[in-house]
Amino acid sequence: MSIKEILSSDSNLSVTIKSTDLKEFADHIIKQTIKEVLASNMKSDEEYLTVNETAKMLCVNRSTLWSWNKKGYLCPVEIGGKRRYKISDIDSILKNKRTDEEYE
Repeated sequence: MSIKEILSSDSNLSVTIKSTDLKEFADHIIKQTIKEVLASNMKSDEEYLTVNETAKMLCVNRSTLWSWNKKGYLCPVEIGGKRRYKISDIDSILKNKRTDEEYE
């Protein structure tokens, strides 16, 4: 009986496993999840800008971007430990011409 069959059988089952094996399994699951999340965040049709590029495009400083993030106005995504802003989000702000004062 394979693991897939055991899981789909919906039966009660007790398993004995070494703690090192359990940790290895958990590490594997975490790594897989991170890969999937990164893949879903990095859509091929979506482009991203750095903090400095975003600040320049919006004519604001970095502290304004930080403030907007705290208020939920413009939130970055984290890719490989670095903050990036979706161009589509930036374009939306530019089209609506909203300012920081509206979100204080």
